[in-house]
Amino acid sequence: MDKISLVVPCYNEEAALPLFYKEADRVTREMDFCAFEFVFVDDGSKDGTLPILRELAQKDERVRFVSFSRNFGKEAGMLAGLEAATGDFVALMDADLQDPPALLPALYKAVTEEGYDCAATRRTTRDGEPPIRSFFARCFYKLINKISDADIVDGARDYRLMRRSMVEAILSMREYNRFSKGIFGWVGFKTKWVPFVNVERVAGETKWSFWKLFKYSLEGIVAFSTAPLAIASVLGFVLCVIAFIYICVILVKTLAFGDPVGGWPSLMCVVLFLGGIQLFCTGILGQYLAKTYLETKKRPSYLVRETEEGVK
Repeated sequence: MDKISLVVPCYNEEAALPLFYKEADRVTREMDFCAFEFVFVDDGSKDGTLPILRELAQKDERVRFVSFSRNFGKEAGMLAGLEAATGDFVALMDADLQDPPALLPALYKAVTEEGYDCAATRRTTRDGEPPIRSFFARCFYKLINKISDADIVDGARDYRLMRRSMVEAILSMREYNRFSKGIFGWVGFKTKWVPFVNVERVAGETKWSFWKLFKYSLEGIVAFSTAPLAIASVLGFVLCVIAFIYICVILVKTLAFGDPVGGWPSLMCVVLFLGGIQLFCTGILGQYLAKTYLETKKRPSYLVRETEEGVK
């Protein structure tokens, strides 16, 4: 009998957890041809998430949990869950029921009967999402696929069922600055995309503001592409050429017609433009340098305070 591990990162999901467990329990019991374990990861929640996980672990022997010492972010939560999972297959899903557990039988069938290493989900609609957020999300997917080797499908969710071999490949990538959507695409393996209509949160509020998503997209670009560095180099070269041409024009104009009026407006425009470009390029370099600095520290991605076996 195959064993499937359900990895569920949680951050302040007190309201959604009981509903998620009820639905996941129903679906997994219908899939009686498989054994299951639930691996919940409490990402330093400040509400009643951890007490609920303790209660679930006491009444259901399939439930395990890992509780962090503080909030380390969803990426660390997914990594901890994958490391703790013991199943032949591992499924990643959110606790807010935006990743419907009812899709699990279809994902399992795709992996076991259709020859895929991974069955992943993608949203076909973005109903309920602000239009500006949807616009920037689509722009990000187009950009990241053009400038990197990571194959990221528009509307892709983290919700997926993977063979153990793919999980081990993902865990072999030990970088501190993780961008899982890019990692899933970079490791390859044969993936089937399962479309579904977007589902809104069953309870609670989203933890992803527009600003957090924007920073997360920058993480992905920096983690999987050096194109910004190339753009900065090309931009610097082009501006040097333009500056040289402009100097020649000024010299010819001054020698031929003199300089009756000081060119303060044009001078300020050039200075501000070049200064802005320099700061922009320095910022790009700073992003890569900051990531390198964090990688060289070799800090753990997360620290565990408690599991279903007790406080560490």
